[in-house]
Amino acid sequence: MKEGIHPEYHKITAKCACGNTIELGSVETEISTEICSACHPFFTGKQKLIDTAGRIEKFKKKYAKHLEQK
Repeated sequence: MKEGIHPEYHKITAKCACGNTIELGSVETEISTEICSACHPFFTGKQKLIDTAGRIEKFKKKYAKHLEQK
């Protein structure tokens, strides 16, 4: 291997928004994720419905007339 062209390899702790941490090696110094295998619905079998800023109510209000006709 040539000298001076490869990035430095670090042992780091990757952090998820759920609080889970994983030790791994990377050329990055820090890694943060929003979702991991400990909190992802596919792996846990639990579905989380997150209603951000009332999106469901906004949708129902917008299409209320159309839904009532059927």
